[in-house]
Amino acid sequence: MAVNVERNGQATAMKKHTISLYVSNKPGVLIRIALVFARRGFNIDSLVVSAAHDPSFSRMTVVATGNESTFDQILKQLSKLVDVIEARDATLEDVVQRELALVKILATPETRGEVFQVANAFKSDVVDIGANTITIMTTGKPAKMDAINSVFDKYGVVEVVRSGKLLIGRGDSIM
Repeated sequence: MAVNVERNGQATAMKKHTISLYVSNKPGVLIRIALVFARRGFNIDSLVVSAAHDPSFSRMTVVATGNESTFDQILKQLSKLVDVIEARDATLEDVVQRELALVKILATPETRGEVFQVANAFKSDVVDIGANTITIMTTGKPAKMDAINSVFDKYGVVEVVRSGKLLIGRGDSIM
């Protein structure tokens, strides 16, 4: 998704970028990476960090919004950090990507059945039922998460928690 923003009299195309990082699992690594984005005026939209198969390292997936030329500089700066083993642009790569979302929806006794049907259509699991709410859990591509929010807006979305984008290389490729 591109958004044009006026900057110093010039329009710059703002785009979402996905970066896959393989980093040392040490204190302070995350803050150094976040500072690279902050210094360049990029907003981090989502950030997922987990231990890699080797506990000495971590996998990070960062989704950030900014212009293309600045993004190239960020990628180069990330690659130069001591604790970054690999930094790559995964925006256009052929990868398996998924998110997990928990969505709490208003559900009166009159609308409860409808909410269950919509959740079922999205292959979502009902994980909690309150007096006036239903909480569902769903997984899928980020576009599916956006669609679920849009569909449930008519009932009233009380709260949404999303995991952020998770990536893994397809087939034999390694991220």
